[in-house]
Amino acid sequence: MPSPTAVELLWGIQQRPKRGPKPSLSLEGIVAEAIALADADGLASLSMQRLAERLGFTKMSLYRYVPGKAELTALMLDAAMGTPPDTAAIQADSVEQRWRIGLRRWAETIFEKYTAHPWALELALGARPFGPNELAWMEAALVVLADTGLAGAERLDTIVLLNGHVRSLAQQTMTMGDEGLEQELMRELGAVLAAAGDRYPETIAAFAEQATVGQSGSGANRDNALNFGIDRILDGLAVLIDGRG
Repeated sequence: MPSPTAVELLWGIQQRPKRGPKPSLSLEGIVAEAIALADADGLASLSMQRLAERLGFTKMSLYRYVPGKAELTALMLDAAMGTPPDTAAIQADSVEQRWRIGLRRWAETIFEKYTAHPWALELALGARPFGPNELAWMEAALVVLADTGLAGAERLDTIVLLNGHVRSLAQQTMTMGDEGLEQELMRELGAVLAAAGDRYPETIAAFAEQATVGQSGSGANRDNALNFGIDRILDGLAVLIDGRG
């Protein structure tokens, strides 16, 4: 029997042997352990050999369930993304309010997924087989855009634009990591700006204003950039939709 493809594994359409001993492992269990390994040590640490050791089996045992790392990571991505928010159930007084609520919820939730599984950012790039969960995320965003009058290509581009903003902020959050290190770097930047203030007056003014806002408790935090970007994207989308009448 030929090895199943990533698409067959993602969609559960591969043929399983009807006879023989009961499997000692499950595909779901293998994927869950692989996700735990990647969450703890990063995607670079993931290998079929190391995964087999964590499960207490030989590497050859894993190949009975998944033929290689490419197929494994496709399954990991789809499982890690999980199911999207139920945008179809959103109740609102207007079409605009509905798509705004839906897309904001979609963006905030997928941001949580990316930050919980940073390695997913690397896997969710380029041409690849889509699994049921990843397609469900697309469907959830398209559902709230259905009555906006936007063309299909525009609705798809809206998802790309919003997801790009979320990915960018998730990557920055991942690279900053240690808040103490971030504060130390900001102190060092402050010292550099103080020594070369005449060259960067607007930069100094912007950081000074941000510090004042933060001390006043009015919301200078890491979520600001995420929410600011979402708001501006949705505002621009509203202008486009209104222009269609």
